[in-house]
Amino acid sequence: MPETKLVVVGVNHKSTPVEIRERLAFTTGSIEESAEELISYPEIIENIVISTCNRVEIYARVYDIEKGVQRLKEFVCGNHNIPLEELDRYFYFHSQERVVEHLFRVSSSLDSMVIGESQILGQVKDAYTLARSLRSAGQVLNQLFEKAFNVAKRVREETRIAESAVSISSAAVELARKIFENLEDHTVMLVGTGEMAELAAKHLISYGVKTVYVASRTYERAANLAKTLNGSALDFQDFKEQLYRADIVISSTAAPKFIITHDMVEKAIQQRKNKPIFFIDIAVPRDIEPEVNNLENVYLYDIDDLQTVVSANMKEREKQAEAAMEIIHNEVAKFESWKDSLSAIPTIVSLRDRVEDIRKSETDKFLEKMPHLPGEDTDAIHRLTQSIANKILHKPTINLKKKTQSDEGPAYLKAIRHLFHLDD
Repeated sequence: MPETKLVVVGVNHKSTPVEIRERLAFTTGSIEESAEELISYPEIIENIVISTCNRVEIYARVYDIEKGVQRLKEFVCGNHNIPLEELDRYFYFHSQERVVEHLFRVSSSLDSMVIGESQILGQVKDAYTLARSLRSAGQVLNQLFEKAFNVAKRVREETRIAESAVSISSAAVELARKIFENLEDHTVMLVGTGEMAELAAKHLISYGVKTVYVASRTYERAANLAKTLNGSALDFQDFKEQLYRADIVISSTAAPKFIITHDMVEKAIQQRKNKPIFFIDIAVPRDIEPEVNNLENVYLYDIDDLQTVVSANMKEREKQAEAAMEIIHNEVAKFESWKDSLSAIPTIVSLRDRVEDIRKSETDKFLEKMPHLPGEDTDAIHRLTQSIANKILHKPTINLKKKTQSDEGPAYLKAIRHLFHLDD
């Protein structure tokens, strides 16, 4: 049996602009429709297609790396009616051990646009589940992807790669949790209906915030967003009087000057009997007068402050990625050892078949001379000779698997096949 190889061919956010990735993306339906074509190629033994907004990749087991890679590129471009010559420069490919490391990095989100994000693992699992249902994945890719999921789990559990906030909205929530510790039963007020403010509010709600007020110069927009957040809309002129109700205020208007002033906040903090207020000013130009930060029990962070938090957290994630790579390198070595041992299986099967043929033939000859033996005795003799054969083969089988994981493996396999005439 010819030796097989692992390859991955793809494009991603690092190598390819978004307008090209969009043209090459697969839907679940298009993968299902074209699965039979990909499976039918003689160069491709197994395959799994991953298609997300940031990457299109096909993992495959092939007989020949060069022919397999070319066929996969042609398949991707052909299915989107794009000449390969037009897009060939965007494709990358890896083979053998590099494929294993690449998939482990992808599944652990080390290859993502945002290191540590959690979405990619679910997308890889979905791709694997679809391939299993289409029967395009086999023994090697099944084992590779199952191992990738275990590696991703180890990275999450053994590093802090996903703990720190790396978006403006999540950084705002991280700061709020430091000020209030427990966010349950706290109140949020949105001043303006910007996308980042909405995201921050949704994050806060996920951590237990129960009450949300939304104020906008356009009451209809405030009402629509309040409905989405299960909150209450405020008339824009009224929010100043209601400011004291909020524990967390997120402001993101397009106003040309400050709309929340020192005096306004001073009045609100008095009404709150000095209970803390946390202000998040996401607007550019700023919505909140900087002097607000001088008031006792008032905490004000603007977009630059949040970006500083994000930058620091990104550096921490990059540091954690180094620890994650140690885990990945260790797991790649384990997988490669398992894959190398597969080369011994055909020889082991042939050796056991040869020994079984000899055992059965010789046992049957013996039993023909003993026709008086009852059936239970002949069965016992067969079991005995089977046990002897298995014990004789046990150590050679283990040693052969170990040897195939070293440079001596091919020589050992050749010697065994020659000694026992396994190719006759």
